[in-house]
Amino acid sequence: MVSSSHEAMHRIFQEDPRIFTRTFKRLGIPFPDTVAVSFPPTDLTEIKPLERRVDTLLQFDTADGGSYLLAVESQGKKDPDKHGSWAYYTSYLYAKYNLPTLLLVVCQDESTSRWAETPFHIGVPYWHSLTVRPLVLGPHNVPLITDPEAAAEDIPLAAFAAITHGKHRQPDIMLKALATALETADDDMADLFRELTELGLGSIGPAARIWKDLMAIPTHFFRSETSQRLRDEGREKGLEEGREEGREEGRAEGRAQQSVKNILLVLRTRDIAITEAERERLVECTDENLLDLWFSRAITADRGEEIFLPPAEAVGHVEADT
Repeated sequence: MVSSSHEAMHRIFQEDPRIFTRTFKRLGIPFPDTVAVSFPPTDLTEIKPLERRVDTLLQFDTADGGSYLLAVESQGKKDPDKHGSWAYYTSYLYAKYNLPTLLLVVCQDESTSRWAETPFHIGVPYWHSLTVRPLVLGPHNVPLITDPEAAAEDIPLAAFAAITHGKHRQPDIMLKALATALETADDDMADLFRELTELGLGSIGPAARIWKDLMAIPTHFFRSETSQRLRDEGREKGLEEGREEGREEGRAEGRAQQSVKNILLVLRTRDIAITEAERERLVECTDENLLDLWFSRAITADRGEEIFLPPAEAVGHVEADT
């Protein structure tokens, strides 16, 4: 069963794919500037009943006219069987798309990160037919972001760093910096990365408890002078944008459209099908509370119809399954 941490670790790359090149530039690997990113199908099934599905698949088009694929895998623990899967992903994608293919493994555990980044070989000791060398992001190389101003400059990276370091001995400073930075973001971005951070940190452990507490109390209790300025600037910017966009109805419609896009992205990522009638109902919905409910259900539902059940029926369905 896919965990919420697993889901959040790779979903951040769907929300902001360019975080990949920004992060590795900080680590000294000069990937070319990206001019476009697309989302090829993640289903790598070739012959049934064998099914292989990569967590996230991105195509980067670069400023120098080239393109490459990035397969993102979230790995929670050491698993020697993954070596065969990763070799398959890399080879199959290269054969299918005829594009350079990279494998990125994201981890929350340092020993798993070290294990994943060790190149592994297919062949015999004196001749390697294939060597797979994943790129890895984990606690050993993702920087801690503890300054609210730095977090506000790159909120997706700050959220990814917070999830990656979720098992850190003292996560409070890092999480406070992220919470403060989210106060400077527009509502849609703030809501999305609050949700992803909560999913990524899970439901138990010190970091999860601290994050829930931070989301339940006003952030001015720990806001620094710098981050207060960032918040004020963010509000100022929001007012200006609001005047340009027009009436509140227009802003609400824009938020609803973004919520619909987020739900459809989750459904596509989890390979959950919905009917045309359900899709039409989703696209035409403007009730933000209802869209929030559907989004939370989309993360855990096994079938499309579960997302749109009335609350009473949804509760009964869950109890019946358990």
